Amino acid sequence: MNISYDWYRIFYYVALNGNLTAAAEKLYVSQSAVSQSIKQLENSLGCNLFIRTTKGVRLTTEGEILYEYISKGIEHIKLGEKQLALQLNMESGEIHIGASDMTLEYYLLPYLEEFHKLFPKIKINITNGSTPETIKLLEKDIIDFAVISEPVPELKNCSVIPVSEIEDVFICGTDYNNQTITLNNLNTFPLIMLEKNTSTRKYIDTFFADNSISLSPEFELATSSLIVQFVKRNLGIGCVVRNFAEEALRSGKINEIILEKQIPKRHLCIVKKLTSISRASEKLLDLLLK
Repeated sequence: MNISYDWYRIFYYVALNGNLTAAAEKLYVSQSAVSQSIKQLENSLGCNLFIRTTKGVRLTTEGEILYEYISKGIEHIKLGEKQLALQLNMESGEIHIGASDMTLEYYLLPYLEEFHKLFPKIKINITNGSTPETIKLLEKDIIDFAVISEPVPELKNCSVIPVSEIEDVFICGTDYNNQTITLNNLNTFPLIMLEKNTSTRKYIDTFFADNSISLSPEFELATSSLIVQFVKRNLGIGCVVRNFAEEALRSGKINEIILEKQIPKRHLCIVKKLTSISRASEKLLDLLLK
């Protein structure tokens, strides 16, 4: 049965108001148009939906059955329109981001603070994890976009946008000599590095492999913050992104190891699928890329 939605909508307003004239005013149409639509609906359904009275109209038994279902549908449509309007006006909505400790602390936080001031009603969900974990969330559409560090794996139907430069450095405690050393000499010290499943560790391992060197860390830790703490206690020479070590370097609690051959700088990147995302996510991305 192919019946116009407009007929059902007019039926809903007539039943709700109990009056053709009142329904016409709500719908901004003429009373005759309302009356004609009700007749067409009744003819299509094969039954009378209203009983006409001197005061207006009331539902027949068949009309009451239909109204019970039509009213729920119309109310859900109205609710959907309302929620959509709220999201389009940034009065409602959610954003789902995947980020590592580093990208969150040293890149995202200032932007999230600014965004929250602009749009306080938008809920922001952040899933913290390594680059491989974050990429899996993006591929499964669990997050809207990811902020990760290079190297970024090859991804289909995704855009990768470099947004901030980062630098990997080796650091040591005050018991160590922080003179310039060669890449080969690093293996003569106890090394403290991130676990192998991180993008930072992969980047460092690739750099040394390109120089025919294989590093053998004594400690493999989950976070860069822990590496700094281990280095402070002179447990070895650590490798971290400079941002994590800056405060300790400034205070003199640790020193930087100067390598004879510098590790090339790399980038933090925003990665998103080439599909549409919510208005709220678009607004945040605009702020990040401004």
